[in-house]
Amino acid sequence: MIYDALFGKPLISLIVVGFAGILVWYFLSSQRPTTRLVVQILFFAVMTLILVGSGIEPHRFLGYQSEDPQALLVIVAKSLWWIHLAWAVIGFIRLYLVLEGSPREARLLQDLVIGIVYIGIALSILAFVFGVPIGTLVATSGVVAIILGLALQNTLADVFSGIALTLGRPYVIGDWILLSDGTEGRVVESNWRATHILTGANNVVVLPNSLLAKLGLTNVSRPDETHLLILTIRIAPTRMPASIRQVMLSALTSCNSIVREPPPVVSLKGLDATALEVELQFRVTSPSQRVTARNEVLDLVYRHCKSAGLLLAVPPAAQVLTADLPTEENAKPPTVTPLALIEAIPVFATLTSDERQKLAETTTVRQFRKGDVIVRESEMLPSLIMVRAGIIVARRQGEERGRFAPGDFFGETGLLAGMQEVCTLEALTPVTVYEIDQKAFAPLLTERPALAEEIAEALAGRAERFRDGAALPPEQASNAHAILKTIRTIFRA
Repeated sequence: MIYDALFGKPLISLIVVGFAGILVWYFLSSQRPTTRLVVQILFFAVMTLILVGSGIEPHRFLGYQSEDPQALLVIVAKSLWWIHLAWAVIGFIRLYLVLEGSPREARLLQDLVIGIVYIGIALSILAFVFGVPIGTLVATSGVVAIILGLALQNTLADVFSGIALTLGRPYVIGDWILLSDGTEGRVVESNWRATHILTGANNVVVLPNSLLAKLGLTNVSRPDETHLLILTIRIAPTRMPASIRQVMLSALTSCNSIVREPPPVVSLKGLDATALEVELQFRVTSPSQRVTARNEVLDLVYRHCKSAGLLLAVPPAAQVLTADLPTEENAKPPTVTPLALIEAIPVFATLTSDERQKLAETTTVRQFRKGDVIVRESEMLPSLIMVRAGIIVARRQGEERGRFAPGDFFGETGLLAGMQEVCTLEALTPVTVYEIDQKAFAPLLTERPALAEEIAEALAGRAERFRDGAALPPEQASNAHAILKTIRTIFRA
């Protein structure tokens, strides 16, 4: 019965199967490409079986009589067969033609192959269904092709350059690239015509593929996205070069924005009567972090120089007398006093000079050796501690969360809010600190309510930097109002 239904009227059966395949394919979800491919192959196999069983050869043109009532059915049936053949091949291409598991990079190649398949099927239908002499048609269309080629010269150059870039894969979507013309940014899109680059200024630069193929290209994201930065610092030669190099290395070691491995490098580049020229080499996790890291390194270089008593050298172009240059004998290095550190802490900016002086007079000096634990996780520090010299590392559950350098302070969570430290603080190098106890703060917070609010904001910000929200009580984590309430409660008591 099935045989009679399929082969009794083969042309009608083939047309019905062809249109049924189109409907089934249309209603199948595009999210299930494998199922679509299986359906396409099944319908194409059934149509091929009907043609072969009926003696119809779709790849041959036998000619039709205008009065033949079946001529239209043959044309429709054979056209549907060729269309289903094209869809089956295209489904296979979309599913399996992928470059090394990267569908985005394979898109241009897929589109090219699919375009060739459609052109081939269209020519086959013209030749084997309608009997059009393809050889003659191609020959006569050569002149038209030449005219179109000249008119579309730039577009074709972009297309073929896009194909070359796709196959060569000098970059992929998401890579950060630097071009020889100065353009720099992250690749966000690549199509037949152009490549789109998102720059650091948050602008999208659209470069034609033909232009991009001619430019020198540096892929910053390979082999990884870590990026080398080089800063040159000039220090007055008032100390031995080895001592200055060690101070610069300490500044880089205390930086939180640079990569630890490979470690930063300090290179001595030159020495004369005016300056020791030092080159700082360090890496950042991404080119987008260059400004942040450079700012922090410059800040830390200044703080460490001030802590170690080093002086910055005058610029090379400056006109100075040799007698005025500082030397080891006459140099007057800057002193770092408790008052100087208090004046450098932003939350104390609203205090008067007398209040800062009184606060500085209450400080005591403490020293720690390398490896000493200053405070452990879940313990409370009852005093504010300001780093005078050295580096302190903050760890939580063995994972490093940040580092403190000269000029930084900590312990304010216990002193001002009665909260426990959520990080273990350990001396990474020999450390000297200034300590202020709670008695010195009580009258200041009583007389200046605004100071409590500023401190609460600072505490909330530090909770974001060195601690995760889960480490603090829910009512206190990153919440300035809750911290402020805690501060007022403690000092009123």
